[in-house]
Amino acid sequence: QVQLVESGGGLVQPGGSLRLSCVASRSIYSSYTMAWFRQAPGKRREYVASITTVGTTNYADSVKGRFTISRDGDKNTVYLQMNNLKPEDTAVYYCNAAAIWGQGTQVTVSS
Repeated sequence: QVQLVESGGGLVQPGGSLRLSCVASRSIYSSYTMAWFRQAPGKRREYVASITTVGTTNYADSVKGRFTISRDGDKNTVYLQMNNLKPEDTAVYYCNAAAIWGQGTQVTVSS
């Protein structure tokens, strides 16, 4: 049973933007803090951003000021708006809630 489904990844040039989406089941969306993590080739998975059920947000220092996390209760969806993308943002991005992970979506930043 798939509970978190990500979409929105792709190839973008440095300085460009992408918006990732994570659709969750209603029970997960309403109960848990939702987060985004990423994993670049050869590196450990790292925290990117999170948003609580009441909308409190938190960001890794590396993305602060460039990425924005938000949630839409009507759609059970969490978004990650990524602006001013850099080559070092290249990674597979994963949606997370508690111990539940999505399948990931690839983001590649390259000219």
